[in-house]
Amino acid sequence: MKAAPKVNTEGLYLEDALVDDTFSGIVPFYSDSKPGKPEVVLTIIGDGTQSDDESPREYETNITGYIVGIPVTPGLFRPCFDLAAWSAYRAAVSEAQDSYQEAFSKWQALSEVGRGEMPALESIPMPDFWIEGLTSEEIEELTRSQPAEPNELDRIGAEMVTRELEALELRQQNEAQGAQNVGLELRLLSLENN
Repeated sequence: MKAAPKVNTEGLYLEDALVDDTFSGIVPFYSDSKPGKPEVVLTIIGDGTQSDDESPREYETNITGYIVGIPVTPGLFRPCFDLAAWSAYRAAVSEAQDSYQEAFSKWQALSEVGRGEMPALESIPMPDFWIEGLTSEEIEELTRSQPAEPNELDRIGAEMVTRELEALELRQQNEAQGAQNVGLELRLLSLENN
């Protein structure tokens, strides 16, 4: 099993789905237009009696999206599968196969002497189907640097610096008051000695 991207009908990536390892290509997935339990339908038989029809009534199914067997190109912000490019690629491959089959049939119809080289199937290079689903403005908005939120360690460090500055200011005030007290005591001593 491997993961394959699921896309909506516009090609925008939805989620991954588990698929067989050999899965490739693109297949639709559907949703019922009327979800719920199947109904038991009563039908009138030709003689006027009723019969319980146990077969469930079928509902119209709608394509909800596609499971894509081509891996998502890394580096896309919002991957989008280009469904139009896929259709064009499939048409080109089919045209190349039809052209080869026609050339091969003509080649086979010729005698062995006049055949020449057997025709070769033209290889159509597979383009990159995954494109960016966001506009350049949306990408710029996503990638614009946001102001960094301080983490717990930064916040605690800033608080410690603030507390140390407060403590230093208190020490300086203490020293100034101590010097004032010494000055007052010296004045008192000098007054007592006089």
